[in-house]
Amino acid sequence: MNPGAQYALKSYQTVGAAAQVAAADPYRLVQLMLANVLTRLAAARGNLERGEIAAKAEQISKTVAVLNALDSSLNHEKGGEIAANLHGLYEYSVGRLAEANLNNDAAGLDEVIGIVRNIKDGWDGIADSAGSVRGGR
Repeated sequence: MNPGAQYALKSYQTVGAAAQVAAADPYRLVQLMLANVLTRLAAARGNLERGEIAAKAEQISKTVAVLNALDSSLNHEKGGEIAANLHGLYEYSVGRLAEANLNNDAAGLDEVIGIVRNIKDGWDGIADSAGSVRGGR
């Protein structure tokens, strides 16, 4: 793909993502953020396999920022044990990503991918139930 086409595609994707976020309810926003984490981790894994160390580090850095945003959005008063458990998982994942980045450790990336997939699967179930209670999506 030529550079002009790549730029146009990237711009289109950015606009599409921004439109999804603007229209999202809180459940959907968390779904989008978790999907973003998984996409970035897959990209970081690919970068690592291709020896693109700087690109890998950039993807991990952006992933950490999203995980930190998810963590900071937890309501520990209302969320109780679930919020505490999510905080622990987010905190562990950020630490594991730092290690994986430093050591170019694919297993560390895979471990965090598994953790985030489990969180997303659970969240998708909650969001689907909430959508049903609110009259569907």
